[in-house]
Amino acid sequence: MTAPRTPTTAEELRGAGLRVTAARVALLETVRHGDHLGVEAIASGVRDRVGHISLQAVYEALHALTAAGLVRRIEPAGSAARFEGRVGDNHHHIVCRSCGLVTDIDCAVGEAPCLTASDDHGFSIDEAEVIYWGQCPGCSTARSS
Repeated sequence: MTAPRTPTTAEELRGAGLRVTAARVALLETVRHGDHLGVEAIASGVRDRVGHISLQAVYEALHALTAAGLVRRIEPAGSAARFEGRVGDNHHHIVCRSCGLVTDIDCAVGEAPCLTASDDHGFSIDEAEVIYWGQCPGCSTARSS
């Protein structure tokens, strides 16, 4: 028995109803191979792959990919937006207060939304977003030295 085939980036874009362009493919691959990247880092990664692309085009493509559910946008307080390719699993994040490092944390308990609100006010809740804050190991070590 063979393992199911993973769709190509182009197939994922088509499946989401998006036009396949070299810039979109490069952008999606840059986000997926990066680690909670900001827009400038994404633009740099795309330029390394396909040459010139305007910052405006990067913002527009990120908006389209986020709306299509292929990319997730996170905005830790006091920080510029960052993007990641891990979508659809309702995971959370931990942010270092010193250096800004962002790391994934799996859902607190069970399936999405994985947290129960004390009062849902009639909403049908399907996702919970939690950001933990602290010091990463590198900053903790530097601080104690």
